Amino acid sequence: MGDRERLLLEAIGLLAEYETIEVISCSGIYETEPVGYVDQAAFLNMVIEVETSLEPKELLGVMQRIELSLGRTRELRWGPRTIDLDMLLYDNVKQDDPMLILPHPRMLERAFVLVPLVEVAQASRVQQSAEWAAHLEKLEGKEGVTLWKKMQ
Repeated sequence: MGDRERLLLEAIGLLAEYETIEVISCSGIYETEPVGYVDQAAFLNMVIEVETSLEPKELLGVMQRIELSLGRTRELRWGPRTIDLDMLLYDNVKQDDPMLILPHPRMLERAFVLVPLVEVAQASRVQQSAEWAAHLEKLEGKEGVTLWKKMQ
């Protein structure tokens, strides 16, 4: 909801304001149709890579505070929202905590996640980028992920 691009860029800026978080790279911004609750406007999605000294749950807390500061409310699952920040990966951490599951449990099912993730992973030479790209090739719905804006 709202100025989608401005909210994404503001969220990145707010993350970068933390001394313990450095934004390393950003994918382009992609427009996609909503998933789950579909009676809402199209979403803008992107992936960013950060370096941080924070533990995963601490980083999640920062992300949730940023969501709140940008007007996020949690009224309807997958419903309209100003911003939704998800942690997809944290190094090679694997955890199944009710608060935070890593890697993100549905990231390989969603083209709107994999398209920008592969873009960032290939640029950063992440070892799994070829595996994710191959998975993306077999995934339905990637045609519905359209580039909105390239980032520098």
